Amino acid sequence: MGDPNYLLISKDGDVTIGALFPIRSIETLPSFEFTQKPQLLSCSSVNLRDFRMAQTMTYAIDEINNSKSLLPNVYIGYRIYDTCGSRLSSMSATMALMNGQEFAAEDTCKGQSPIHAIIGETESSATVILSRTTGPFKIPVISHSATCECLSNRKNYPSFFRTIASDYHQSRALAYIIKHFGWSWVGAVNSDNDYGNNGMAIFLNTAKEEGICVEYSVKFYRTEPEKLRKVVDTIKKSTAKVIVAFLTSFEMENLLEQLSTENITGLQIIGVEAWITAKSLITPNSFRVLGGSLGFAVRKIDIEGFADYVIKSFWETDFPCSRTERNSSQKALNCNIYQDLLLLKNYNEDVPEQRYSSNVYKAVYAVAHSLHSLLNCKEREGCEKDLKIQPQQVVEALKRVNFTVKMGDRVCFDSTGAAVAQYEVVNWQKDSDDSIQFTPVGYYDASLPPDQHFVLNTEKIIWTGGQLEKPRSVCSESCPPGTRKAAQKGRPVCCYDCIPCAEGEISNETDSNNCKQCPGEYWSNSEKNKCVLKAVEFLSFTEVMGIVLVFFSLFGVGLTALVAILFYSKKDTPIVKANNSDLSFLLLFSLTLCFLCSLTFIGRPTEWSCMLRHTAFGITFVLCISCVLGKTIVVLMAFKATLPGSNVMKWFGPAQQRLSVLAFTLIQVLICVLWLTIYPPFPHKNMKYYKEKIILECSLGSTIGFSAVLGYIGLLAVLCFILAFLARTLPDKFNEAKFITFSMLIFCAVWITFIPSYVSSPGKFTVAVEIFAILASSFGLLFCIFAPKCYIILLKPEQNTKQHMMGKNKNTHSEKWLAT
Repeated sequence: MGDPNYLLISKDGDVTIGALFPIRSIETLPSFEFTQKPQLLSCSSVNLRDFRMAQTMTYAIDEINNSKSLLPNVYIGYRIYDTCGSRLSSMSATMALMNGQEFAAEDTCKGQSPIHAIIGETESSATVILSRTTGPFKIPVISHSATCECLSNRKNYPSFFRTIASDYHQSRALAYIIKHFGWSWVGAVNSDNDYGNNGMAIFLNTAKEEGICVEYSVKFYRTEPEKLRKVVDTIKKSTAKVIVAFLTSFEMENLLEQLSTENITGLQIIGVEAWITAKSLITPNSFRVLGGSLGFAVRKIDIEGFADYVIKSFWETDFPCSRTERNSSQKALNCNIYQDLLLLKNYNEDVPEQRYSSNVYKAVYAVAHSLHSLLNCKEREGCEKDLKIQPQQVVEALKRVNFTVKMGDRVCFDSTGAAVAQYEVVNWQKDSDDSIQFTPVGYYDASLPPDQHFVLNTEKIIWTGGQLEKPRSVCSESCPPGTRKAAQKGRPVCCYDCIPCAEGEISNETDSNNCKQCPGEYWSNSEKNKCVLKAVEFLSFTEVMGIVLVFFSLFGVGLTALVAILFYSKKDTPIVKANNSDLSFLLLFSLTLCFLCSLTFIGRPTEWSCMLRHTAFGITFVLCISCVLGKTIVVLMAFKATLPGSNVMKWFGPAQQRLSVLAFTLIQVLICVLWLTIYPPFPHKNMKYYKEKIILECSLGSTIGFSAVLGYIGLLAVLCFILAFLARTLPDKFNEAKFITFSMLIFCAVWITFIPSYVSSPGKFTVAVEIFAILASSFGLLFCIFAPKCYIILLKPEQNTKQHMMGKNKNTHSEKWLAT
C-alpha cells in the first residue's frame, strides 16, 4: 500500500477538519524500477497564494478555538495536505484524509471517517476528483476557489459546497463585458480541464445569445507543449483583437511565455479570476503582452490580524518545526521538507493582495457554525461533546448556515451549494514607479437588482499598449443607417456586407438586419434612413411644360379673337357672307372655349376641376364639331339641290342651322349630366405607376361616361368628314368642303393618335398629351377653315367681291343662295 503522504500541518482536536492545498507546484516522481518499495513523491517551488490559504485556515481555527461564543468547549483540530498541484498527489492525499494518519494492510476499516469536513481543492479538476471520492461517504467538501459550473450538479456532488460563486456567473459576465464594449469578433482560449471546458462552454453559449462571434476557440493543458504552439499559431493568424482567456494561472504562465517569445502584442486580453490577479505572472516582459488586460477577480477583503499572524503566531504555535510536539506521530518529522517554507517566515507584504484567503476563512467558519448547531452549543453551558457527529449531518447543517463574519460579509449557500457571485473588475496598469497594479474599475454583484449587476468606470481603464482609446475588434464594420447586414456565406453572423436599402425602404438604426418598407404615401430619402412624404406630381402652371401649354392656349384664344374681329369688321363682304357668317362666328366662339377648356387640365386636381375639365372639353368640342357639321350640310345641300327653287333650301335656313347646333350640343350636355350624376370624375392619388411619387390625377369615375363623351365627339367628326368628303368636288370659290375635309382629317388623326399616347404616357404627361390633342385639333380647325378666308381678306381684297365670287359657274342659283 505504500507509506502515507506526509502531513504538511496538523493539530489534534475534538473534531477535525481536513484540507488540501497545492502549496508546492512542481512534483518530482521517484524511479519505478520495481526492485524496491517506491519512495514518496517530492515537491518543490512554493506557491505563496496557497500557502497563505493554509495559514488562513489555521488562523481561523485558532480564532474559533479561542472563542467563547462559537463552539465554546470544543477544540477543532486540522490536517492539511500539500497536493503539489498534481492529480496523483491529490488522490493520494484524499485517501489519507479519509483513512486516518496511520493505516496498515492488516487493519480493519472502521467505517467512520476521522474528519468531519474537508476544505479544498484549489482547482476545479482536483475538486471534482476529491468530491467524487468523498461523495459516497457523505463527507462535506467546501472549496474556496473551485468555480466549475459542473460542481453545481447536486445529483453528482450532493455534499459539495463552495464559498465562491460558480463560473456560470463569471462566464456570462465575460460575454456581457464584451457586449458592453461593442466587441463582436473575439478569440477564445481555455484550459483543457473541467474548469476551462465548462466555463468556456457557458461563455460560448452566452456569446451566441448576445450576438458575439468567436473567431476561434482553442484549448491546451499545461503538460501539452505541442497544443500550446498550435494555440499561439492560431492567435497569430487571427484578425480578432480581443481574446477571452479562460485559463488557470498555470496555463496562463505557459501562454504568456510563448506570446512574449513570439513578440505577439497589441491584443486586448479578457481574463478570469484564476489568473487576472496572479502575482506569479508579473515578470519584466509580461506587461508588453498583458498590459491593459481586463478581468474578473475575487473581491479583496482584509482579515483583521492576519498580517501579524503570518509572521509571528503561525511560526510560533502552528508550524510543525516550531511548536511543541503533542503526539508521537510528530517525533519522526523531518524538518528538512519545510526549509523552502521557512524562507517566508518574515514576509507578509503580499497579504493585503490575497483575494482567496477570505473564502478559506468563511469555509472554516461555515463548518464551525454547522458543528455548533449539531452539538447543541450554548454560550455558557458549552457543547454536548459526547454526541457522535456523522458527516451527513454536517452536510445538512451546512445547507442551513446563515451568518456574518467579522469582515461584514454574509455567509450562506444557495441550492447548488455556492455563494453569491461578487466580482471586482480589475485592469492591469502601471504605477508611476513602473510597478504593475491590479486597478479596480468596476464590479459585478449578482445579489443586486438586475439593472445594477454590472457597473464599469470606463474612464479609469488603460487599454492594451497603454492606449486611452478602446480597441476595436469586429469582423465587419458597423452598417450605418440606410443599409442592412447581409451575411457572408460560410462565415459567422458577425461577418457581413452592408447592402443599401432598396428604394422605398429605410433602416434608421446601426447594424440593422432588415430594411423597413415605408408606408403607402411615404418614400425613402436619398440616405435611406428616413421615410418622407412622396412628391406629389401634377401638371402645374409654374413648371415649364405648364407655361408652354398655357401660352399656346392663350395664343389660340388671341388668334381666334383676332379672326373674329377681322370677320366682324368684314361681315358685309362676300367672303364672310358666302360662308354663313352666323355659323362662322359661333364656330369661332366654340374654338375660343376649346382653347380655354385646356386650362382646366392644368393645376392641382380638385373635385370641381375634375368634373369641369372633362365636361367642358366634351361640350365645347361638340359645339365646335356641330358648327362645322352645320357648315358642311349647308354647302352640301346648296350644291346638290337639282332646281334653284328647291324646297330643301327652305328646310335648312339660318334658324334651322342654329337649332341643329343646339340639338347636337344638348345631347352631349345630357350625356355629361348623366355622367356627373351617376359616377363623376374625382381627384385620385395614383401610387401604382411610380413607387417614389404620387401622381395626383383626375380619375374618370365612370369609364362608360367618358367613352360616351368621346364616342359622341368621334361620331360627329366622322359624320362631318363623310359629308365634307362628298362635297369636295363642288365649285371652288364658294366651297368650304375641301378645307372642312382636311380639318376633319387633322382632327381625327390627332385624336386617333391621342389614344395610345394617352394610355402609355405616365403621370402629368398624360394630361399634357390630352391638352396637346385639344390644342392641336383646335388649331387645325382654326387654320384649315379660316386661314384661306383671312388670306383673301387681308392679302387678296380684289377677290373679295361679289362678281369674283359669282364667276362663270353654272350653279348660279346655289351661289346666290350661299352668298345671301
